[in-house]
Amino acid sequence: MATHVTHVEVVGKNAAKLQKFYSEAFGWALDTNNPEGYGMRQEESGISAGIGKSPDGGAGHVTFYVHADDAEATLKRVEKLGGKVIMPLTEVAPNTTIALFSDPEGHVVGLM
Repeated sequence: MATHVTHVEVVGKNAAKLQKFYSEAFGWALDTNNPEGYGMRQEESGISAGIGKSPDGGAGHVTFYVHADDAEATLKRVEKLGGKVIMPLTEVAPNTTIALFSDPEGHVVGLM
């Protein structure tokens, strides 16, 4: 079962500008020490945030990711309820697998 929000992502055309905005607006220290310069923040609560460049160069979006104990079953349930899998389960880092789906109105949500 999906249990709680684990990650929030903000991406757009100008990663540096977005990172500066959120850092200054909320007092966030972002770790950008990675090849893509993707800004990461880890909260004590376990929720992480990522701020970076939109992969397709588009205007960007905000996506929240929900932890699912059984992501495959959750994706099947999503489809049964009228949602659509946009990206199947994909390993993006060691011990980190994500998927993306849209709800019946087209809002994109992630599973982690």
